[in-house]
Amino acid sequence: QVQLVESGGGLVQAGGSLRLSCAASGRTFSTYAMGWFRQAPGKEREFLAAIHWNGYVKYYAESVKSRFTISRDNAKNTVWLQMNSLKPEDTAVYYCAANSRGAFREDGLYPYWGQGTQVTVSS
Repeated sequence: QVQLVESGGGLVQAGGSLRLSCAASGRTFSTYAMGWFRQAPGKEREFLAAIHWNGYVKYYAESVKSRFTISRDNAKNTVWLQMNSLKPEDTAVYYCAANSRGAFREDGLYPYWGQGTQVTVSS
């Protein structure tokens, strides 16, 4: 089992950048694929990016692939989401998630979730 804690959210102006962090507990972090999702008020949870356990295979949603970058450091038990050129429509609660089977786009395939961090982008 793995426990996840996100940080790095906040208020930023449109066009700005944020880097979200997700710290994982446990000695098996390197065996988990990690994903980032977000959920805006009144909307369904949305896939953003996922990274394989080895860090070499990455997937992105089309809506963010030119602006967001996912990365990880297994020695630090951490995965990051670098977000650039932020827009007001990026405002949401951002979640990281883990699963031991692979880097999937479907949120239902991730059994472990963090509590989320709020990102607000002002216009």
